[in-house]
Amino acid sequence: MDTRSIVYIALFAALTAALGLMPPISFAGLALPPISAQSLGVMLAGAIAGARRGGFAMLLFIALVAIGLPLLSGGRGGFGVFAGASGGFLVAWPISAAVIGWLIGRRGTSPLRLATSIAIGGILVMYAIGIPWMAVVAKLPLSKAVMIMAAYVPGDLVKVAIATIVTRGIRRAYPAL
Repeated sequence: MDTRSIVYIALFAALTAALGLMPPISFAGLALPPISAQSLGVMLAGAIAGARRGGFAMLLFIALVAIGLPLLSGGRGGFGVFAGASGGFLVAWPISAAVIGWLIGRRGTSPLRLATSIAIGGILVMYAIGIPWMAVVAKLPLSKAVMIMAAYVPGDLVKVAIATIVTRGIRRAYPAL
C-alpha cells in the first residue's frame, strides 16, 4: 500500500470520528440507532477516496471503535456497541463505502449518477444490513423495523445531497483524484 492510500484511509477515518462530535439525536434512547452525522463520513469516504481506500478507512474506524475508543456520536465505543440495535449499521460502513466507490468508478461522476451511487451504497446497502440486525437485536418484526427506519430516510437523503455537492467540488478542484 502506498503512502497516499494510507493518508486517505487515515483522513477519512478521522473525518468520520470528527463527525461524531456532533451530538446524536435519539428517538428512543439506546433502543434505536441514533441519528448522527457519521454516515456522511461513510458516504464521503467511498465517493472521494474510492472503493478500496474508503472501505479500508471505515474498517479502520470500526476497528478503533471495537477496541474501545469513544469515536461514535455521543462518545460511544467498545465491542458492546456491535451488540446493540445499531451494530448492523456499523458493520455495514466499510461495505457501504466500498460499494459507493465501486459504483462511482463504474458509473461516472455526473451529478445524478454520483448522487445515485451515494444513495445506493449509503442508504440501500446500509439499511439492507442494518435493518435485519436491528430487528433481531431489538426483537422486532422486520416490517416494523423497516417502518421505524423510514423516519431516518429524509436525513440520509440530506446527507446524500451534501456528499454529492462536496464530492463534486473536490473532484473539480482535484481532477486527478
